[in-house]
Amino acid sequence: MASRSPKKKSVVRSRTARKPAKRPKAARQPRVVLLVGTRKGAFILHGNGARTRWRTEGPHRFGEIVNHIVLDPRDRTTLLCAARAGHLGPSIFRSTDMGKTWKEAAAPPSFKPAPPGVVGDAVQHTFFLAPSAASEPDVWYAGTSPPALFRSDDGGVTWRGIDGWNDNPLRKVWCPPEDQTPDGSIMHSILVDPRDPTHLYVGCSGGGSFETTDGGATWRPFNEGVEAPANPEPFPEYGQDPHCMALHPLRPDRIYQQNHCGIYRIDRPATLWERVGRSMPAEVGDIGFPIVLHPRDPDTVWVFPMDGTTVWPRVSPDGKPAVYRSRDAGKSWERQDRGLPREQGWYTVKRQAFGADECDPVGLYFGTTSGELWMSANEGRSWSPVAAHLPHIYSVVAATLD
Repeated sequence: MASRSPKKKSVVRSRTARKPAKRPKAARQPRVVLLVGTRKGAFILHGNGARTRWRTEGPHRFGEIVNHIVLDPRDRTTLLCAARAGHLGPSIFRSTDMGKTWKEAAAPPSFKPAPPGVVGDAVQHTFFLAPSAASEPDVWYAGTSPPALFRSDDGGVTWRGIDGWNDNPLRKVWCPPEDQTPDGSIMHSILVDPRDPTHLYVGCSGGGSFETTDGGATWRPFNEGVEAPANPEPFPEYGQDPHCMALHPLRPDRIYQQNHCGIYRIDRPATLWERVGRSMPAEVGDIGFPIVLHPRDPDTVWVFPMDGTTVWPRVSPDGKPAVYRSRDAGKSWERQDRGLPREQGWYTVKRQAFGADECDPVGLYFGTTSGELWMSANEGRSWSPVAAHLPHIYSVVAATLD
């Protein structure tokens, strides 16, 4: 009888032993849209999931000055657009279909009628739009030029003035109407404490920063330690020129500001601002317009410096644009310019024209005064153009749809 062949080793068992471990699936990134306000209308750019391709829609509100366009982060559906339509004046427009259709606010921000014989104030621009905290899903705030504050309780359909600010006899003392900055005297930053929506901060160009803890009924200056060298008293109670303010949502007591005279940070309950821009390279300085925070790290912040010479040309220093990042709350800064023009880049970035998304890694986006839109998908390590030849860019907001 023939002998039996020896049994072969199990092929299945052998293959199983060599099978590599499964790689964890990459986290699904949210879909990003860029909301771009310009001198001649608004543009909406839709990115793919990898943020490598962008589809541009617009212009919306063609020919109008669009100072700000914002997607409500609470419903991710409602768009508000602050626009000035030529001789028709400023208003707010609302869309719930991502800009396919727009409807003007039934009662846009406006001052109360002045008494007979008195010349009253008139809104020149609605400059800044800010949704309130998540606990107030239909509440919005708007800042205007001249510096005034308005509130909507119905998702932006109707607006009313905050009397504690607008009718305050000190308003024109704090923010003199004759103080004409290049964009006019404006309320450009409205920060709502996510823990307590009655606690707000506002920033006014040509006036300073101010705080309320009672929903706007009373206000106090919030400028201790912020320099105003053109003032007879270099550290006055008010009269500073903040360009942009930002409050970190995960650490609401941490506030940054990019001022006409430096970069500052404060950690409440402290009342004294610290000029963290002193650690910027001396040849660059710490003067600029925007300031952007990392959505998950209160110590990481980005700025875009501009030429701070005595003539204030408002261009990139030496025509070499660059973003600077700090990862230690302003103690040190690093230049991030890979991909940006090495020379002859004579533009700057306005106070609302630099934004960040919520992805990981964080995407950064800025628009220039020459109509270029730039992005970094790796937190500033490298930059690439997204769009060019747009009108002068006033604002860039990165929003997520899912």
